[in-house]
Amino acid sequence: MSKIKVGVMGAYRGSSMINYCAIADNAEVVAICDKWQESLDIQKELHKDLPITFYNNFDDFIKHDMDAVVLANYAHEHAPFAIAAMKAGKHVFSEVVPVQTMKEAVELIEAVEETGKIYAYGENYCYMGGTYEMKHLYEAGEIGELEYAECEYIHNGETIWPSITYGDPNHWRNRMYSTFYCTHSMGPIVHATGLRPVKVTGFESTMSERRLRVGAKCGSFGIEMVEMENGAIVRSMHGGLYKNSIWYNMNGSKGRMETARKDADQGEYRRLYVNVDAYDGEYVKHPIKNYLPQREMDEKCKDFGHGGSDFYSMWHFIEKLRGNPEADIIDVYEAMDMFLPGLFAYRSILAGGVPMEIPDLRNKTEREKWRDDVACTDPDKAGEQLLPTCKLGTPDIPAEVYEKVAKMWEAEKYAKDGYTQKAFKQGEGTNT
Repeated sequence: MSKIKVGVMGAYRGSSMINYCAIADNAEVVAICDKWQESLDIQKELHKDLPITFYNNFDDFIKHDMDAVVLANYAHEHAPFAIAAMKAGKHVFSEVVPVQTMKEAVELIEAVEETGKIYAYGENYCYMGGTYEMKHLYEAGEIGELEYAECEYIHNGETIWPSITYGDPNHWRNRMYSTFYCTHSMGPIVHATGLRPVKVTGFESTMSERRLRVGAKCGSFGIEMVEMENGAIVRSMHGGLYKNSIWYNMNGSKGRMETARKDADQGEYRRLYVNVDAYDGEYVKHPIKNYLPQREMDEKCKDFGHGGSDFYSMWHFIEKLRGNPEADIIDVYEAMDMFLPGLFAYRSILAGGVPMEIPDLRNKTEREKWRDDVACTDPDKAGEQLLPTCKLGTPDIPAEVYEKVAKMWEAEKYAKDGYTQKAFKQGEGTNT
């Protein structure tokens, strides 16, 4: 087959997907769209030898002759553009998160069903060396049936906050709630097991000074205690504790597997420890397997972000479009299984810790209950259904805080040149 023609919306975070296409033998970038001219100029210089068309508006971009669109724009704006892209005849690879409201969730699923286009959710943490090996082992029955799991995505973003929010008080990161960005923690457990979450209870920390001094209005971290369809319990934790942690642990009916802890300095999420019996009830002491899983294309992906998972998530998407039966994407229904625990955990938090049922949006009748639900912390979307950004209400942060952060961003941008060609080449961008 000829190469899949890809358009990328979001030239900074999208640089990872652009870089994938630059080295891949199954895809090529034909168009890049961004409202930020500086990022377009950098991409033009980096890829001046390639026949790429550049756009500063989505309406013109989506008319370009291409097979698929990568959405690497603002994290809370993916759903409307995904729907528009599919209705324009394009397949979609969407960055984290998939939707902001239940109304968007219903409309996104219906767009996938009505257009027949492929939607792949780019939850790259599912494709890291350790977490992807967990999926293979779980499917092979190594640990038996899941009984309990823990997952953490802890990232103290204070030092990089100026470069990812620019001192904008209305930036989505400044007004998100504590359990919003949950799929980096919850996603790999869902993808490994294929189990659907059915009930959740949410917990939220207090507001920390670290958050307030950079203008963030949510609690420092959130926790989802999730019941899965088979009765297993998952503790999903994410947010901004002082020290970072990315960690996954799965306990089954005949053993356990977990990635290395960051402070062990053993490769963290790339390394896996496996402690299993041959059958439930054996209770024999077996050697604990301790290894770095190897994959066929690891050499190609070594320069890609998030432990090479940025490479693999794109490879699977492109191969799905090419009809490869081995392609492993996260479809729209699984994307909701990863995201809805966070959305309903926050409703649980606001209700004082009451457990919440998580709807199965595969069920068309169930969807109707949520068609007009726009409750969120974004006033542009929520209207009268606006939610506070933390359980104690939305804090009033002085304008001087954002002015200070904006000045820090300007100093970083020009003195340290935070957005250099090097950053674009390495695909270091985030969902800005």
